[in-house]
Amino acid sequence: MSATANSDLLTITLAEGARRLRAGEITAQELTRAFLDRIAATDDQVRAFVTVTEESALAAAEQADEILSSGDATAPLTGLPIGLKDVLMTRGVRTTAGSRMLDTLIPPYDATVVGRLRQAGAISLGKLNMDEFAMGSSTEHSAWFPTANPWDLDRVPGGSSGGSAAAVAAQQCIATLGSDTGGSIRQPASFCGVVGLKPTYGRVSRYGLIAFASSLDQIGPFTRTVEDAALLLQEIAGPDPLDSTCYDAPVPDFSAELDRGLDGLRVAAPVEFFTGGMDDDVAAVIETALDLLSANGAMVDRSPSMPSVPMALPVYYILAPSECSANLARFDGVKYGHGARQGESMWADMEATRKHGFGREVKRRILLGAYALSAGYYDAYYLKAQKVRTLIRREFDRVFADHDVIVAPTAPTVAFKQGAITDPYQMYLNDIFTIPANIAGLPAISIPGGFGADGMPVGLQFVGQRLDESVLLGVANAYEKLTGWNTTPPSIVGST
Repeated sequence: MSATANSDLLTITLAEGARRLRAGEITAQELTRAFLDRIAATDDQVRAFVTVTEESALAAAEQADEILSSGDATAPLTGLPIGLKDVLMTRGVRTTAGSRMLDTLIPPYDATVVGRLRQAGAISLGKLNMDEFAMGSSTEHSAWFPTANPWDLDRVPGGSSGGSAAAVAAQQCIATLGSDTGGSIRQPASFCGVVGLKPTYGRVSRYGLIAFASSLDQIGPFTRTVEDAALLLQEIAGPDPLDSTCYDAPVPDFSAELDRGLDGLRVAAPVEFFTGGMDDDVAAVIETALDLLSANGAMVDRSPSMPSVPMALPVYYILAPSECSANLARFDGVKYGHGARQGESMWADMEATRKHGFGREVKRRILLGAYALSAGYYDAYYLKAQKVRTLIRREFDRVFADHDVIVAPTAPTVAFKQGAITDPYQMYLNDIFTIPANIAGLPAISIPGGFGADGMPVGLQFVGQRLDESVLLGVANAYEKLTGWNTTPPSIVGST
């Protein structure tokens, strides 16, 4: 295959790839090889992948071609190469959650979403880098290496799913899966100029997701287009008896509303999402987006107020660390963890395991959570945070009584330079606009909204009503079609 033909394959979407594979215009082996070559040419600079599964990917592609040539291909993603965040259990493939604690973990089973993608015919190219145990907003907290932003290699890709976002932006995968606890899909999608969708909490099974905060975690896709996000969500959503928090409800056709347009759409722009906190260039992009929505038939209402929303950040940094301190207690070096052995006592071994296995940010959050749950402080912190969480949910319900979607910035800044933020609180502020949707368990999507300082991408966020991903995707698709923002970095590293 020529370099030009190979390059053309790298810009393919899931929808286009499925059509061309079934029409016999390309083969799964050609497509998979193109992306593997791209990874080989660029990943020493981007560093999106922790593990590349070349051998199994090519074997799966060969099998997909046999199915396609027989005319029996009914699985919708047959032959399409994707990547998986390294927090998802993958049978027989190393899964580390970005931590030395799990540096040798080879799971004996697949996460539910991984199994569903296999059944849908998708081909996994490997596991993607992340902040350790999904705790971070820059992918600088990986135990292995930081990931770079393909738009500017000196900048971060966001986090914690930075590898998943960077791989799509760098044309190393057609699409990827990430996880979102407080913005870990949407914020890196904003920084890397791609589409990132966090479904409703419980829409997608968390079985096989290495837990950070169990009442907040949700798995979702990174793609180049909103249409592709709908296609990928279609395959991973649905009830799962292995996850009791999963909605036991039929999965709708998420593509049904893609052509809904903006005419008559009731859009809320609550003042708390637009009062300070944003860099001027980001604010300018968001204002232009609001004007574009209005000019194309949407009714943008800037009067709603959600006074508890500013409290979402402190609420999150009580609830999430509290849950992680409980979830990570299992990593004691006995059944789970790398198991440092000092021999003095079980307690000494456990202390050594956690000292060497957990990174600085993970230890910080475990300590925060243990403190919030400790005797004498539980009522003052954890219980009060849960009460404010209820207020935030009620405020969302009140706004949605009169509106179809909420629009907001995704992140307050464009991607920042690696090493530029060393104060933990300043890093936590990156998720100030994304956390509220997690607190309320609502679906939210970040799509390319324009460009800010130095031509870096700016994300536009839409938040939808519970289990209303179809409308959310339709709105996002309508905006995407109006703008046609180029989601390919203009000076992408490497070449094929």
